[in-house]
Amino acid sequence: MRFLRKPCFAAALALALGGAQAAGTLNVAISLDPGSWDPIDTFLTAWGSVGGNLYDGLTMRGADLTLQPGLATSWEFLDDNQRLRFKLRTGVKFHNGEPFDAEAVKFSFERLLGAEGLKGPQKSNYDSIGEVRVVDEHTVDFVLKRPDPILLTKLAGYGAMIVPPRYIKEKGEAHFNANPVGTGPFKFAGYRPKVSVTLARNDDYWGGKPRLDQVIYRFIGEPGTQVAELQAGRIDIATLIPLGLIDTVKGSSKADVISTPGPVVHALRFNTRNGITRDRDVRRALTMAVDRDAIVKLLLLGQARTIASFQGPLSFGYNPEQKPLPFDPEGARKLLAAAGVKPGAAVRIDVRGNTSNFREVAQAVAGYLQAVGVRATIKPHEASALLNDIIPNGKAGEMWQSQWGGWTYDYDNTAYLMYHSGQKWNPFDDDPKLNAMLEAQRTVYDRKRREAMLQEIAGYVADQALDLPLYSLNTIVGVNKRVRNLELPGDIRFRFLETAVD
Repeated sequence: MRFLRKPCFAAALALALGGAQAAGTLNVAISLDPGSWDPIDTFLTAWGSVGGNLYDGLTMRGADLTLQPGLATSWEFLDDNQRLRFKLRTGVKFHNGEPFDAEAVKFSFERLLGAEGLKGPQKSNYDSIGEVRVVDEHTVDFVLKRPDPILLTKLAGYGAMIVPPRYIKEKGEAHFNANPVGTGPFKFAGYRPKVSVTLARNDDYWGGKPRLDQVIYRFIGEPGTQVAELQAGRIDIATLIPLGLIDTVKGSSKADVISTPGPVVHALRFNTRNGITRDRDVRRALTMAVDRDAIVKLLLLGQARTIASFQGPLSFGYNPEQKPLPFDPEGARKLLAAAGVKPGAAVRIDVRGNTSNFREVAQAVAGYLQAVGVRATIKPHEASALLNDIIPNGKAGEMWQSQWGGWTYDYDNTAYLMYHSGQKWNPFDDDPKLNAMLEAQRTVYDRKRREAMLQEIAGYVADQALDLPLYSLNTIVGVNKRVRNLELPGDIRFRFLETAVD
């Protein structure tokens, strides 16, 4: 990924919007209100779009994915990688004036790894941390329970954001959820649940004063409404752009579209315990029956690329030499016949009911399967029911929709959670060989060696045909032409430090 700066993607024109927006105010539409602004309560992209401006972690990840110092200026592994020491930035204050120091780091992680963190979805990402020790006011040690080669990257993530001890102790958890305080470039200025949240510039930000006066996020879950608001000039950034409306936005006098590779990948997972998909050759046949290149070209209008494993090119562990199974309907029919699958055999595809793009993709897949003699029915579910009940409790049909953001940009975050026995997203498989491979790479700090191990895992999963990898989807954002110096990370965790508006 690259930095998206004004020569390429931001505006070339300055537009007068008739007072629709105050000078120095950026208006951003995001899909939903996360409901809590506590970093340990969420895994939602919409939270990250806001939280990236409110909070800092010990490390940071730039829009180009490079790992950078955040609230820690340096770090080193000690004691044969069993201890990680951070030197902390001095002179930093939380938005309420409370000083940032080693005690704040210790409090943040003890809270994350304790009873409060247990209520949210982030704790398990940091379970390798056994203890946080204060060495001095600006030095802290993480004592590890086990190796964790991805920890530095995870410390730039959602749950690892540093929070103010005194403020939370005095005000309480419920107050913090609705009135967050961090050390980021913007501070919380107002919140209208289900409507909007407003951030004001932090003039004392350690990384320099932001150029914007404020950022207003509006919660707009309907993509068509986001587009209409963008075209009318009432928002500056739309994060939900339907593929069919890309050309409409591009043709607007007020806005343009930025499309960049993102971390989100789509696949259809297979039920390896029940139905015809118990047979590996059947799973391979169903994969060969689907023309994924045609789906990307015709349904996704080229805003994606086909994948051979459940990760995109930005993922550490991606192997550009690994090729998907080819589109080969005749070969698929032969495999099905050899496996004893009779024409008219049925499969059920479980999908999220609120994703129109994927519903079209699922219908196309069903059509391809019909062409090789397999009758596919599509069953939509509420997203929460599919994710929290149908899949983890093993109620899925022969195939189900799997969409994953891979927020660490590391295949481990996908592969371990998808394929290791006992994981929430793996209700059916128990493969000792694959378990051992997944566990082994988590002990290796040498990047080249671990990358090779991850690539081997991706090859093994493909050989076992545990899923039907579909595509890696571009991140598509509509931007008002008055916006300058926008950096667009693929996971839309915005940092508006240098962004400006005309």
